Amino acid sequence: MKTHVAALVLLVAGATTARDEFRYVPNEAYGFGERLEYRVGYKFITAGRAYFQIAPEPVQREGRPCYDINFEVRSLEALDWLYRVRDRYRTILDVAGIFPWEFEQHIREGNFQRDFYARFDQRNRKAITTEGTFDVPPYVHDIVSAFYYVRTLNLGAYSKGSIIQLQNFFDRQTHDLGVRILGRQTIEVEAGKFRCIVIEPLIKEGGLFKSEGRILIWLSDDERKIPVKVSTRIPIGTIDAELTGYSGLRGPLHARIAQPTER
Repeated sequence: MKTHVAALVLLVAGATTARDEFRYVPNEAYGFGERLEYRVGYKFITAGRAYFQIAPEPVQREGRPCYDINFEVRSLEALDWLYRVRDRYRTILDVAGIFPWEFEQHIREGNFQRDFYARFDQRNRKAITTEGTFDVPPYVHDIVSAFYYVRTLNLGAYSKGSIIQLQNFFDRQTHDLGVRILGRQTIEVEAGKFRCIVIEPLIKEGGLFKSEGRILIWLSDDERKIPVKVSTRIPIGTIDAELTGYSGLRGPLHARIAQPTER
């Protein structure tokens, strides 16, 4: 009997060690199959379309289930003469720990081009890229994984003006990445009217656009924290991405204000 008890203790201890090798981040914001669609506008015209997509099934990295997340934004072909955009991002995000294992970025904006790939060895704290291997801090982010990590946080608990400090690896270096809480605002987009928390990523390098100024994000003020609107400055002016549709959410959008005809 003592032998069986000892074996059981060792088994449980081993399982606990494996489970505790990395952090655990509670996440009620999103899950497999979530898709968010956007109209990208310049002034009063529709300039393009964009989407965030989490694949419906997990992928495995280092024996751990991961989200396969893609972000893409494309200008309308009819407007390519004004400013052509073909941007693609992908991150492989650890389900339990909400940190990245891989990141790739392909930017095509006007005459500007950039391609970047990194594999994150989170155990040994290394970023392996086509340009070399670099030391990184624990749970370092790429720009997409940082955004999905922020969505897991209880943003309503932060006071206006607070800055959440993260770290973002890009182009051979780890950069400080602050996220400033700007307050609450109700806005209306094609997908509906939403109560939102407004945040400002303080991005130095490796952002979701080749931005030249402030980026503001309106997140639904509920457990989902989906991006309802993104406003960013590019060389020709300000581009707004506004939510047009969504599917595969983890739960209800309590921040969406029902219109009288929807009751």
